Amino acid sequence: MAHDEALAQRVRRALANHTGVSETRMFGGICFMMNGNMLCGVDRARLMFRVGKEQAAEALSQPGARPMDITGKPMAGFVFVDPTQCDPSALKAWIDLAVNYVGKLPQKGKNK
Repeated sequence: MAHDEALAQRVRRALANHTGVSETRMFGGICFMMNGNMLCGVDRARLMFRVGKEQAAEALSQPGARPMDITGKPMAGFVFVDPTQCDPSALKAWIDLAVNYVGKLPQKGKNK
């Protein structure tokens, strides 16, 4: 399943000032990784953010957010966000929330 390339471009622009960010195909879309850990992503027409269990309630209270459920079981600490509810300011806030969690995780991969 292809991802929404225009939506991916929005995320790329929003992540431009962050270091340690790479891209990989995952979940039928594209995921943005920070230091080897999943940070956020884009699929058909949804944004996905990894916010961690501690920030999940806060995240789910935001407009357009819902639990990330791909297999019939919600993934703890991950949310889908409706991009129509995500203007540039909201996108920055979502990325900041994800970076707050993912930025504290140990680095993964060959460049430790």
